[in-house]
Amino acid sequence: MEIKAETGLEAGFERTAGVEGGIIGGVAGGITGGIPEPPPPPPPPAAPVRVGGNIKPPQKTRDVRPVYPPIAQSARVQGIVIIEATIGPDGVVKDAKVLRSIPLLDTAALDAVRQWVFTPTLLNGVPVPVIMTVTVQFTLQ
Repeated sequence: MEIKAETGLEAGFERTAGVEGGIIGGVAGGITGGIPEPPPPPPPPAAPVRVGGNIKPPQKTRDVRPVYPPIAQSARVQGIVIIEATIGPDGVVKDAKVLRSIPLLDTAALDAVRQWVFTPTLLNGVPVPVIMTVTVQFTLQ
């Protein structure tokens, strides 16, 4: 009886058969179907970006003047209400909150700012939401 050395070809393995789902010129033990496509670039940030630096403030395209509350007029209250506005990618004010308050004027200022419309702000050519500070002036006539 004679002992023969194993070559690995005894089980009917053919070098030309390849791997199901493999690609021509592929590597044994490689990824079936080849290398997957790279992922798409990340979407623009969902969170609003703050105006400043390379982020230019949007231009107001619709301005609504605040209605001077009669009680504030009779109390001779005037001044500036400062508001932080979040403007959506479409240029519409999505949120507004008072940063510097004049209690009798805050509601009128917020009501006006929420009706303002701006040009969309672009970041790398894509419209993005932005946060900016706006002032609303109340002056007695």
